[in-house]
Formats: sequence, structure tokens, C-alpha cells
Amino acid sequence: MKKCVIIGAGACDVQWLKKELILGEKDLCIAADGGLDYLSEIGLIPDIVLGDMDSLDNEEMLEASHADSRFRVKRLPVEKDDTDMLAAIKEGLAAGYQQFALYGALGGRLDHTLANIQCLLYLRNRGAKGIIVSDDVTLMLVRNESITFSADYARKGKRISVFAFGGDAYGVSEKGLKYLLDNVTVALEFPIGVSNEFTGEDAEIEVKNGMLLICVEGVR
Repeated sequence: MKKCVIIGAGACDVQWLKKELILGEKDLCIAADGGLDYLSEIGLIPDIVLGDMDSLDNEEMLEASHADSRFRVKRLPVEKDDTDMLAAIKEGLAAGYQQFALYGALGGRLDHTLANIQCLLYLRNRGAKGIIVSDDVTLMLVRNESITFSADYARKGKRISVFAFGGDAYGVSEKGLKYLLDNVTVALEFPIGVSNEFTGEDAEIEVKNGMLLICVEGVR
């Protein structure tokens, strides 16, 4: 399935990104501001560079590549309501994409990290799905649904944490993990789902009413 890949200016291990980031022919790649620096380091050319360019180190490369029509540049004002990541997400939605992968979305400024997690909800509220991917964790939102992790992915001892998001989550069950839940309420104020572990078997997490933020160690 085609996806929109957005690279932000947050913390990102370049060598890991070079191995991890594989773009399909129909994928849309957007560099959100300083995310262009990461892409230039690994030799990938985005389709669009978007942002107010306040975190971009290589402005000369931006102008030269734009002049050669290597990618489209959408320069945003510094004073605006949308973050660069949210503006990039809106660009992907407008282009018809429903699957999003966000890189360079964690670390650095805490306020930007929180804003990027909120962007996952923005996508869900518009019928799309997104994940945040870094070299040590993958974040995703589930709402009124279940999600499964295969035994191949869920190696024994690999950590997974589950948090209520946006309010209490009802009817939460966790199967195939070290610590099990069976149709319980996960309260927003109580992090009961932190630091669980896979057992090497297929695992399933379900929420009947509400949302969960799932944090999985490593790349999904």
C-alpha cells in the first residue's frame, strides 16, 4: 500500500535511517524543514520540502536543488498555526494518502515531540493512520479496535507499553504478553500498561471503547 513518508527535524540516527527508509514507487516523501538535512546525508531526494526553514542547516543545498527542479519547495511563514510536521501531514492527506510514517518526530524539543504524537490523532480523526518511527521505538494509536503482533516481530523480552490516550480506555485486553489484561479499564491517570514484554508468541491488544497509545521497542 502506498504511503506518505515524512522526515522531521527531531532526533534521528542517520545510519539507522539509511538502512530503514525504503521508498516505494508510489510513496510520497516529504522533508519537513530540517528533515532535508537527514535525507541529504543518506542520499535520498524528497518529492517536497516544506516548512519555515528555521531548522534547516543547508539552505544553499535547498536553493540549488530547487533551482534544478529536483523537488518542490513550499516555504511557510515562521508565524503560523500549524507545525511543519502537521503542514506536511496536510499535504499528504490532500494528495490522497491514508498511510503515514513519520521519522525524525521524537527527541529534541519536548513540545515538538508532544505535538507530533498529537499528529497521530489528527490523522485518525481524518480516516488515516500513522506511525512514528525511530531507531528505538515505534508509536501508534488504536481506537475501538484490536492490533496484532506476529511472533516473528514480537521476540521474547521485547518491551511494549500501552497508555490511555485522550481519556480512560474501556474494555482493554492484552494477550500473548508477559502481563495480561482481560477487559479492564485503563485510566488516563494510571500508567498500568508501561514496560510489558512480548513472550515470543503472537500478541494482541484490544480496546473496545477509547484510545490507546502503543509504544513498541524497536521498529515494527
